[in-house]
Amino acid sequence: FFFSINLVMKVFVVSALFLLCAVAVTTGFSPSGNVKAFVKPFTISESLHRGDRRHGVSTHSEVFGNPCFTRRSFPHTSTSSTSLSLSPSSILTRPIAIGVGAAISTLVAGKAILDRPSRSYTNTEDYNSVAEEYDAWTSDGILEYYWGEHIHLGYYTPEEMEIGYKKKNFIQAKYDFIDEMMKMGDIPSQPTAGLKVLDVGCGVGGTTRYLARSLGPDSTVTGITLSPNQVKRAQELAEEQSTPNAEFRVCDALKMDYPDDTFDIVWACESGEHMPDKGAYISEMTRVLKPGGKFVMATWCQRDDRKIPFSKKDKKDLKFLYEEWTHPYFISIEAYAELLEGTGVMEGVSTADWVRETIASWRHSIWVGVYDPRGFIFKPRQYLKCVRDGYCLERMHRAFDRGLMQYGMFKATKKLE
Repeated sequence: FFFSINLVMKVFVVSALFLLCAVAVTTGFSPSGNVKAFVKPFTISESLHRGDRRHGVSTHSEVFGNPCFTRRSFPHTSTSSTSLSLSPSSILTRPIAIGVGAAISTLVAGKAILDRPSRSYTNTEDYNSVAEEYDAWTSDGILEYYWGEHIHLGYYTPEEMEIGYKKKNFIQAKYDFIDEMMKMGDIPSQPTAGLKVLDVGCGVGGTTRYLARSLGPDSTVTGITLSPNQVKRAQELAEEQSTPNAEFRVCDALKMDYPDDTFDIVWACESGEHMPDKGAYISEMTRVLKPGGKFVMATWCQRDDRKIPFSKKDKKDLKFLYEEWTHPYFISIEAYAELLEGTGVMEGVSTADWVRETIASWRHSIWVGVYDPRGFIFKPRQYLKCVRDGYCLERMHRAFDRGLMQYGMFKATKKLE
């Protein structure tokens, strides 16, 4: 039920066409007016042939309201009979069975297609699947239409969950997430002069600009991403929103060209998922952080399989989640904490699992598309992609809900030299 509405519409249309064809074949109607030899004839009164309206219809043309459907003189056994005899098994049971079978077959085939991941991670000297996918998402505009400027999950309080997450504004939940992440990382929420902040994996720059406005014009916030289209869009929005202290660059987070000890704050929100080398990811972020600087990160994590080994189903589900949205792999909250501590330069490493606070985002994002289809309805070339994304959103929800996935939150401080 939580699949994208596109899937439901397609299944309905296909099933309806199969049912219509089944009825046409079974009852003997065709555009040419011919009846297949195997169609069982039925008894019809002579008065009906003569157009006697006492029985409600006179010709097949009138039944269907279409002159292209014509009546054939069917064999009949009695000219005085005024009854219309239709075989329930041939007129009703058979087409219904065919229609139901077609619908089930369509659903099964559709699920089989959706269960086959389509966007696995690839990284070569000339091509990176993460950059390509985010370029595409930015260009088609669908993600921005529904998710706004923030390509990350939202934050929902227990009270909001109690009354129903759909009552909360989906976009506001994302701003609330930023505020809560700032609180966790001890990031100033008031203008603070002279701060240099790095936003690793900035998307179209929603968080970068939000932090820039919060910290004031005397601070600088730089967002980096692999996607040129995201940088272009982020810069456009910064100009529209008069936020000149937000800057954007195409930059590989695993090979940053910044000198050591450059930033006062390093912020990373849902970018670790796409990193093929988690150790290098952590190492680079801590390298460019100044001594005494603050590090705060949010990222999707998988359960620590050292505690509870993955089952065959777990591995299958993880493989799908890796390969559908171009993730190389996930690691656990514990593994990330070990990487941070293993740098030898970080202290006060603290972690949390915000799965309860964020899990509503997955299905909420589907519902906003159901309630408002304008974001995709006029883009038929993106229908299949929307279906796949809706299906993956539901798969993500289920993985987080059953504990296979966790929402990792991290904060730490770089040691003073």
